[in-house]
Amino acid sequence: MTAPKIDVDYTVLDCPDTEALATFYAQVLGWEIARNDGGWAVLQGPGELRLAFQKAPDFTPLDWPSDGIKIHLDLVVDDMEASEKYVLGLGATKLEGNENHPGFAVFRDPVGHIFCLCRRD
Repeated sequence: MTAPKIDVDYTVLDCPDTEALATFYAQVLGWEIARNDGGWAVLQGPGELRLAFQKAPDFTPLDWPSDGIKIHLDLVVDDMEASEKYVLGLGATKLEGNENHPGFAVFRDPVGHIFCLCRRD
């Protein structure tokens, strides 16, 4: 059997306020909000990269580490210290520093999704 062409369109994060979370990640990544209709927002990154946000009023974040991570975003940075200060200033919460695992640190976005800042190799 020949495999059909299948591509990834969006990575989608559920959240209670699509505009607020899209704005947070737009500031973190330096991407533009390409669409925002209240229940769905999309960030456009370089090339075909896109990140979407879907309204989910009953969203509850995972209780990490007891629930595990399930899925998260790895964001690559050149300057770990400056990047940590920046995302914290935007409303992220640091969960675990890179002292436990050199090269990356674990954070929660303002809604509770987990993401990592990873030092670019």
